[in-house]
Amino acid sequence: MRSGLIVQKVGMTRLFTEAGKHVPVTVLKLDKCQVVAQRTEEKDGYSAVQLGSGFAKVKRTSSAMRGHFAKAKVEPKRRVAEFRVSADNMIDVGAELSASHFIEGQKVDATGVSIGKGFAGAMKRHNFGGLRASHGVSISHRSHGSTGQCQDPGKVFKGKKMAGHMGDSRVTIQNLEVVKTDTTRGLVMVKGAVPGAKGGWVLLRDAIKRPLPDDLPYPAGLVADEAPVEDEATEEAPAEEVTEAVAEEVAEDVVDAAAADEVSTEEAADEVSAEEAPAEEAAAEEADEDKKDGE
Repeated sequence: MRSGLIVQKVGMTRLFTEAGKHVPVTVLKLDKCQVVAQRTEEKDGYSAVQLGSGFAKVKRTSSAMRGHFAKAKVEPKRRVAEFRVSADNMIDVGAELSASHFIEGQKVDATGVSIGKGFAGAMKRHNFGGLRASHGVSISHRSHGSTGQCQDPGKVFKGKKMAGHMGDSRVTIQNLEVVKTDTTRGLVMVKGAVPGAKGGWVLLRDAIKRPLPDDLPYPAGLVADEAPVEDEATEEAPAEEVTEAVAEEVAEDVVDAAAADEVSTEEAADEVSAEEAPAEEAAAEEADEDKKDGE
């Protein structure tokens, strides 16, 4: 059993496949997701890792949590959550998790707090059909109707589907597919909708009802394991090497000119330097001539 991730919901967009088909995805972003603490069988009776994500101001963090984060040597986090893991998948405290923790095509479970709808009626909250919109219903077309029985039992049972507070509850959507991951920007794109509003925190785990892919990173996908991308085109040679190479080319030109014209090396060097005069001097001379002609 591996750890999950604490991600933040950015919003929804769509991606295009190679076949030209578009896939609606929810964009989830990692924000410095680090291991804050460990839970072990010997000390706590179970194996888990505590992750923290986001940034919280120190003045808005309680003194107890300040000491907790200071012990782990991490900055204060806005969201903290625990993930059960097996003993062989324990992660070191302070390690930062990456978007490479999940791979494309993998199934995941997303847990979040749904968007609150306030006080809602029975038709909206429980999909009731309502009463007949005809004469004699007395403007009660959207009511939920009868709620109890006769004198026996003479009460409304607990859990009866009625009007009330809708949304703003913990919801888990299972078997969502990871379409794409971006380790550079720390993005995980999941096919379909994920519970919660934009900016809300989501717990992303491996799907418990689907087999795990064989090429998953163990114990987790960490930022430290990602090799830095080196761009050969942007690599520049040191200034000293460039200067030496130019000096060697000029010396070869001087020797060739002296051998061809049968003159001394000093005269050939003067000729080569004259031929390789910067374009700025020529431009300056043209500007002086233009001034003289204007006068």
